[in-house]
Amino acid sequence: MTATPSERTVAAPGPAATPPSWQGQQGAPTRFILLRHGQTALSVERRYSGRGNPELTEEGRRQARTAAERVAREDSIAAIVTSPLSRTRSTADEVAARTGVEVVEHAGLIETDFGEWEGLTFSEAAARDPEIHRAWLSDITLAAPGGESFAQVADRIAETKNELLERYSGQTVVLVSHVTPIKSMLRDALGVGPELLFRLHLDLASVSIAEFFADGGSVVRLVNDAAHWRS
Repeated sequence: MTATPSERTVAAPGPAATPPSWQGQQGAPTRFILLRHGQTALSVERRYSGRGNPELTEEGRRQARTAAERVAREDSIAAIVTSPLSRTRSTADEVAARTGVEVVEHAGLIETDFGEWEGLTFSEAAARDPEIHRAWLSDITLAAPGGESFAQVADRIAETKNELLERYSGQTVVLVSHVTPIKSMLRDALGVGPELLFRLHLDLASVSIAEFFADGGSVVRLVNDAAHWRS
């Protein structure tokens, strides 16, 4: 006897598979929310600020609070990883206060070492080392005297990215860092040349978002959102 429709067993639907992205990648990506730190006294005066350790200004703390509120609206934040410098750690702590997620420090996210140019303005560095400074503006293999080249930063960030992708695969992670590391991460995700380092502007306390897939694909979803503290 043939079963009626009401008597037939209907298989329970299984978990929905993650559809492929528009670029064809399969599976859930690892999502990096890239947050630059808030204002310091050196950023106010447009001075090179690398391994030095200035604190956030009062305005910088306000920027960090509003940036944290913006970041906290993102879904399912699994971790907050920050450069160990004071300006990034203070910014990361604001995100932690709003999300309840623990902050982990990672030296790989630290800013470029500007060596003997640390604390100098653009004009002061150019006057001190005119030939090196002029060439440095377009050559990522050159370093400030006693410092680190952008190519070295890119290598460091690539290594850090791979480590974090393995540790937090398929999760959303807030990375609190500095201009050059964030630009390097975006450059990696976009697969573009070093020109990006010299042509992309990143505001203080800005948010960018990049996603990396297990098959090696990547997409950038947001760049330099600073509306949260400018409004």
